[in-house]
Amino acid sequence: QVQLVESGGRLVQAGGSLSLSCAASGRAFSSYAMGWFRQAPEKEREFVTTISWNGGITYYADSVKGRFTISRDNAKNTVYLQMNSLKPEDTAVYYCAAALGGGTYYYSRDYGYWGQGTQVTVSS
Repeated sequence: QVQLVESGGRLVQAGGSLSLSCAASGRAFSSYAMGWFRQAPEKEREFVTTISWNGGITYYADSVKGRFTISRDNAKNTVYLQMNSLKPEDTAVYYCAAALGGGTYYYSRDYGYWGQGTQVTVSS
């Protein structure tokens, strides 16, 4: 099993930047693909980005491509989400998730472990 704890969410102005972290505890972090999802008020949870176990493959939602960057440090059991050029529509609770496997995963159902979420609010 793996436990996930997100941090870094806060209020930021539009056009600003923010970095989220997700610290994992448990065994074999490098065995997991990692993903970030987000859920805005009254909306369904949506895919943001994913990264393979070794960081070699990443995918992004079209809405964040070119603005967000996912990375991971397996030595630190941590995955990061660097968010630049933030927009008010990026406002959401951001969740970190782990999927056991060697690929990358788009669907939330593929992820067996989730963090509690961290709130990101982008003011206009």
